[in-house]
Amino acid sequence: MHAFDVLGDPVRRRILELLAGGEQSSGELTATIRAEFGISQPAVSQHLRVLRDHGFASVRADGARRLYAVEPGPLQEVDLWLERFRGFWSQRLDALATELARGRRERRTTHDPEGEN
Repeated sequence: MHAFDVLGDPVRRRILELLAGGEQSSGELTATIRAEFGISQPAVSQHLRVLRDHGFASVRADGARRLYAVEPGPLQEVDLWLERFRGFWSQRLDALATELARGRRERRTTHDPEGEN
């Protein structure tokens, strides 16, 4: 399975978002995902397994609890792949920043034409 196949599923993306905030137990993850997506505990476990099997998450035992954490390696690979496309949106973001600055200047000039406060 390719990294984008793993990340293409909204449940797995949400699990990674939750784990981005720090390590979480399988119980915490399951409760959140079940509430948000309405899926069963075994379905959540399957998603966690896919993330583990493809290196996006790790799990460690803490007594009876299983604690999950993000593994950065596959995400760094995705980031490297996306690098070639950043120029498309960074140019647009630069243009947006220019337009926003222009709008702020125009508002200041319109509201305070002589530079008075």
